[in-house]
Amino acid sequence: MSGTNAGEREDLRRSLRDLLSALADAPARQAAIESEHGHDPELWRRLAELGALSLSLPETVGGAGFGAVEQSVVLEELGRTLAPTPFLGTVVLAGTALEASGDERAHEYLTGIAEGDTLAALALAEADGAWRTSGFATRAEDGPGGWRLSGAKSLVVDGAVADLLVVAAETPAGPTLFVITSDDGVTRQPLRTLDLTRRMASVTFDGTPGTVIGELGKAGEVLERVLDAVMVALAAEQVGSARACLEASVAYAKDRVQFGRQIGSFQAVKHRCADMFVRVQLAGAAAQEAAHAADGESGRGPADVAAAVAHSVCSEAAMMTATENIHVHGGIGFTWEHSAHLYFRRAKSSQLLLGGPGVGGERLLARLGT
Repeated sequence: MSGTNAGEREDLRRSLRDLLSALADAPARQAAIESEHGHDPELWRRLAELGALSLSLPETVGGAGFGAVEQSVVLEELGRTLAPTPFLGTVVLAGTALEASGDERAHEYLTGIAEGDTLAALALAEADGAWRTSGFATRAEDGPGGWRLSGAKSLVVDGAVADLLVVAAETPAGPTLFVITSDDGVTRQPLRTLDLTRRMASVTFDGTPGTVIGELGKAGEVLERVLDAVMVALAAEQVGSARACLEASVAYAKDRVQFGRQIGSFQAVKHRCADMFVRVQLAGAAAQEAAHAADGESGRGPADVAAAVAHSVCSEAAMMTATENIHVHGGIGFTWEHSAHLYFRRAKSSQLLLGGPGVGGERLLARLGT
């Protein structure tokens, strides 16, 4: 299906913003954080009804067949509100892996994701937290009863609540993806992490039965596509959260009065807000370029390079704006009750999720061939 035009994307943005304003405001977000599963099932259901979950999935599985540009609208709005949802883990990580596998057996799982009935997680990183595409310590062996997996995965986004696990493991043929739909031999341990709005878990496999998805030994190619997709997705999400920090800072600078003047009239505060604005604009441009390149639009640079650039630029912008947002708010910005710390936590967590700035820089250099 061809992409949408700017007007249609803005209509989608307005619909999402209205929904999130109603179901993902500060009290609702806190309630989701404190809930058992870490998200609001009603919000997830409504996102499915709106078509946000199926937007970028193939039409053959009930999706809309759009691309990264349209999905970026969803991620920007989710990042703007820090709505705790399983979107990154289910739609971006697991969904991309299942689709990229090219396996017809993945259609059933993708249909469940598109309809909002299936929560999924990609189990990739291991003890060192590295997002590699081969050389996994987790092993899979084929026997009379089928494939069995043994090993442990860490930092699995939404791993504690997922109905479906997509697991990367080593086989004699090479790295391979497996789907696990039962808890036989699976131990899940929720992790206490910096970001309160995005749940992670460690998952251990002990003779766990799994089904091969995609080609045996060819998971490396699929995981490269997943890595590109998650960098583009995180970039869009980071733009949304950075823009929210800028808006919050400007609004507070206009309202807060000290020494008989609005603090926004002070030169130091003006400079902070101006610097934030520049970072947000730069990040927005990088994220959009990456999304358009990911969709294969003509005249764009290499998609893998654009994704790595966007991840680096947008991670820095999110960190900078989240930090400055706390500074502009002063004492109240450091309190537990204010939302500023949640944006800082998300910014730092997202920056480190794929290995941090150092790893991101090396990844970019490798893609540039230097």
